[in-house]
Amino acid sequence: MGTLRIVSNSSRVFSSRMEAGDLLAHQLENVKIRESKFQIPLVVLGVPRGGVVVAREIAHALQADLDMVLAHKLGAPGNPELAIGAVCEDGKLFLDEEISSYMGVDDDYIKREKSRQLQEIARRVKRYRSVLPKIPLAGRVAIVTDDGVATGATLQAALWAVRQENPKKIVAALPVGPQETLEKLSRDADETICLQAPPFFSAISQFYSYFNQVEDEELLEILQEESKRRGEQVKG
Repeated sequence: MGTLRIVSNSSRVFSSRMEAGDLLAHQLENVKIRESKFQIPLVVLGVPRGGVVVAREIAHALQADLDMVLAHKLGAPGNPELAIGAVCEDGKLFLDEEISSYMGVDDDYIKREKSRQLQEIARRVKRYRSVLPKIPLAGRVAIVTDDGVATGATLQAALWAVRQENPKKIVAALPVGPQETLEKLSRDADETICLQAPPFFSAISQFYSYFNQVEDEELLEILQEESKRRGEQVKG
């Protein structure tokens, strides 16, 4: 189990995902300073789509690379919000043996669920990766973020997928989430940082003044912007 740091138990409302990302970046400055001593490169990974908006602010503030986690959770039979595993972008399967055994999940169900999730991943890979190629994570510090967590199943799948790529360290960075969920997620990251864990939590949207649906067009603009930034870094 990794470390968990909750900055506040407040119920303050963020103006937008951009503000949440900016505030998270301030809390992650020490991660940048610590890892720069060993010249370990950082990459900030957003969970599409809203998490990529948060990730962009962090990546720009820390002068780190920006990318996405295109992983999908495998939901348990009759309880799709309970993650029993994850399918990675490259088709690899991670299965939580303890949970899947407890839920009595058989091989046929896993194959069907994996196939179903891979179809959606394939659509995203085709559209997104033509704009922004994937960054290898081996040996890097991977900061994984979203605009918040409720059950945490989606972010948990992302952490599982990232772990399969052998990064040097995984840092989960979140604007808001319930204490219980954060404690669970901290088992799958080396370090977990959350700006606030309010005592009463019903939905992520209650903690944002502006919580629009992030459409593919906006996400593609962010990816195009990052592709250009990568090109400028190479020239520099």
